[in-house]
Amino acid sequence: MASPTATETVVDILSTLISIPSVNPMGQNVDGPIYFEGRMSDWLVDFFRSIGAKYERIEVAPGRDNVIARFDSPGSDLTILLDAHQDTVPVDGMTIPPFEPTVANGRITGRGSCDVKGGMAAMLFAFRRLVLEQPAQAASVVLSCTCDEESTTTGITDLITYWKSPERGKSKLLASPPDVAVIAEPTLLDVVVAHRGVTRFRIRTAGRACHSSDPTQGVNAIYRMARVVSVLEEYARLLPSTVEPHPLCGGATLSVGRIQGGTSVNIVPDECVIEIDRRVIPGEHHDEVKTDIRRYLTERLDFDIDFEPPWIESPALTDADNAQLAAAVLSCIAPVDGDHSAVGVPYGTHASRTCAGGVPSIVFGPGSIDQAHTKDEFLEIDQLEKAAEVYFQLCASPHALQ
Repeated sequence: MASPTATETVVDILSTLISIPSVNPMGQNVDGPIYFEGRMSDWLVDFFRSIGAKYERIEVAPGRDNVIARFDSPGSDLTILLDAHQDTVPVDGMTIPPFEPTVANGRITGRGSCDVKGGMAAMLFAFRRLVLEQPAQAASVVLSCTCDEESTTTGITDLITYWKSPERGKSKLLASPPDVAVIAEPTLLDVVVAHRGVTRFRIRTAGRACHSSDPTQGVNAIYRMARVVSVLEEYARLLPSTVEPHPLCGGATLSVGRIQGGTSVNIVPDECVIEIDRRVIPGEHHDEVKTDIRRYLTERLDFDIDFEPPWIESPALTDADNAQLAAAVLSCIAPVDGDHSAVGVPYGTHASRTCAGGVPSIVFGPGSIDQAHTKDEFLEIDQLEKAAEVYFQLCASPHALQ
């Protein structure tokens, strides 16, 4: 099957992806051509159309779409989901041109080169090979390019409903669950089988405003919040002794990351708000975590505090059901880059969502997480090319999964 993209290398594909801005505004009210995933989704549709693949573009929010494509293999009843997110973090403070990819010294630079357009390029390259070469023993493959990973994970949350609630009819290409899922993130070509999840929520303290010339006439909400923060600091110190760490991805943590209160220096503040990041490990449940924090605070404070509902609850990735998938991926890596390991990491990925959706999942991709979101983001080309080969071999010869 002829294709206008058939001669592009994986480096060519990544260069194109970097040159298309898809910055996640991270909840800020911003506008401009670099924001959101619209132009990236346009290009992905053109790519899948050019190679003759079946595809769908599904709106998740206004101007923000998931783009998925499917390769059906008549020789296999196994379906592999490959997933990579379209968005990147903002470019503020970058010391290199964020959307002008440069190839030099075995690296390619630009925003998203490592997180995670490199992984997406490798998946696109492998998917194109499947469509063009039609390997006889290949699995069926769905490639999902999801939106809004960097902020509120609405894209992957929507994707799971395509097979969990197929009666909604959102997708014809993913109306039944895949057998396994491989999520692209920078892992240095190791296989991530477990990682922590996160719940983020706000706590408010209320006071009574008055003129600062006589603070005794009011109730200072910031002073109250100072006591809340002090108790939370104590709680965070005790977590390692109260929650047993996971052997691969470490222990549970709590961090107060943001505080806001008051309207003017000469007014006693009547409200103060903090934002909390609580990392959960496999086996912990979000509801229990929040209940425990609330109980710890209320037992030690003599005033009311208000807990807002979490704006994000991302589960942990468990290694309870992905050993066979991990072994299969490792067997594909070995001929390409030697022995690698199954590991755990402290950060979160889409794999926890697909896992919670009933699909054994792992994380694998080129690059180092240390380069993600950095001012001079880059990716080693050698890793990019090897990841593309691993993705292809896993899908083209999935014997270890059958």
